[in-house]
Amino acid sequence: MSTVYEMKLRVDSRDVDLFNQCRPSAVLGFLQEAATQAALALGVAGPQILEKYNCIWMVTRNWVELDAPLQWNDLVTVKTWHRGASGASSYRDFDLIRDGRPIGQGSSVWVMVDQAERKLFRMKSLTEFQGTDGGELNKTIKLRRPAMPETFDGRVRRDLRYSDTDINGHVNNIHYADFACDSLHLERLGRGKFVRSFQIGYVGECRAGETIFVDTAARGDELFARGEGVNGDERFDFTLKLDGLPENI
Repeated sequence: MSTVYEMKLRVDSRDVDLFNQCRPSAVLGFLQEAATQAALALGVAGPQILEKYNCIWMVTRNWVELDAPLQWNDLVTVKTWHRGASGASSYRDFDLIRDGRPIGQGSSVWVMVDQAERKLFRMKSLTEFQGTDGGELNKTIKLRRPAMPETFDGRVRRDLRYSDTDINGHVNNIHYADFACDSLHLERLGRGKFVRSFQIGYVGECRAGETIFVDTAARGDELFARGEGVNGDERFDFTLKLDGLPENI
């Protein structure tokens, strides 16, 4: 049985930037909310798997691709489903629809981690996923670590605070997009363009009270960021591609 979860979300004034475009972090927020509600419907949301399996969900990579920017007051339909469970990770796919037409897509990779021992949970034991994947809707994209520049020409310090955290006590995955876009000065680079696609890899956890450094580089409309702790330990990688605005925008 294919299980597809669908929800509608309105782009509001808190989601858009100075170009009236939905920020990458806000787009991720839409996908995160849809994924959370889909997991609740399947019986595998955070509190449910913690009680049954003593595990927590962790996202390891996010990817989004848009045909045009989402803007203030857009009503967006998010459809989501998982690809099944094998090994230690599972993909969750997304379609974004505006005015009845596809406007974007996304995928994320998730793992379940034992809360006490911090070991990966083998997902073949996740009975709730059996027979509930997206079937023929499953996307074929595989999210891998991107090729990063050998050298970076910018570095920004970022102090992590209370407002960055989530229910699991660490920095919420959507905030990494803000860290990267702020450090890349998208307010200067994005005029007359939109974010065509971006990908984030979560390498190490970040928590309130820590300081990280974000290294940045650009190759034309392809932008890169890498987050490190004060000891040089990598925390995330980020790539983003800008494109010219469609004629009807």
